Amino acid sequence: MPIPRLTATADGQAVAEALRAEGCAVVERLVPPALLDRIRAELRPFLDATPLGTDDFSGRRTRRTGGLIARSPTCRELVMHPLVLAAVGDTLHHATTFQLHLTQVIAIGPDELGQTIHRDQWAFDFFPFPPGYEVQCNTIWAMTDFTAANGATRVVSGSHTIVDRLGFTHDQAEAAEMPAGSVLFYTGALYHGGGANTSSEVRFGLNITYAVSWLRQEENQYLAVPFAIARTLPEPLLRLMGYARGAYALGYVDDLRDPLDVLLGRTTGAALGDLDAAAARARVQCPPVAERKVG
Repeated sequence: MPIPRLTATADGQAVAEALRAEGCAVVERLVPPALLDRIRAELRPFLDATPLGTDDFSGRRTRRTGGLIARSPTCRELVMHPLVLAAVGDTLHHATTFQLHLTQVIAIGPDELGQTIHRDQWAFDFFPFPPGYEVQCNTIWAMTDFTAANGATRVVSGSHTIVDRLGFTHDQAEAAEMPAGSVLFYTGALYHGGGANTSSEVRFGLNITYAVSWLRQEENQYLAVPFAIARTLPEPLLRLMGYARGAYALGYVDDLRDPLDVLLGRTTGAALGDLDAAAARARVQCPPVAERKVG
């Protein structure tokens, strides 16, 4: 099946419905390309200093630059984009909360080979999650135009519902071509991979992914973002980064203290409370999709 394509006026529910049906969707021209150009300018010293990958999966002609919360103030706008949070919240609604999983610019250089087609959720030690139980919702923003020639991400639409540990060739996957400013959504169970770059240009993509809060993050936000910077960030972003309990009793500090209170030096009562109260707090921190406002 072809990749579902939506306009920038789509809401989170429409994106989530496309993800449930096909495991992927492109929202075209969601942000101005100038915003992504500003992110590249903020990250230029880090992009230039990032070494090439050392294996075929990471890409021997590909640079992967992370730590974007600390390094790019503008990138925080994409992490907290209302449409993205609404779509992620709907897709991962079966969990109490979700969290930021990783932030990374993926710069695929000329002559790079195609990446092995894989599922991102294999990062969780290849655990066999039940079919239909999504644990990740991911985005790749096109910082430059994505074309079949320059290494656009290739996806196997509909593959999020099939059996695990399959092998696909790039000929069996479709290139998610899209203009700069567009975003590809895909779930952790979707088979996909970076495309081969047969052009003379570098393909820049901004990968921001989210996962249910009871799983370990791929990028360690607590070390990637220095405390001095973290303490200046808004609380909703901090909670999304992981400064919140992942479920009833996951992630508290020492004597049952809330991690955000510890980070910000606040003194509050320390207690887990009952399960119903904890669930209510989680819903306030990360409201279900019906309560979210998209604009």
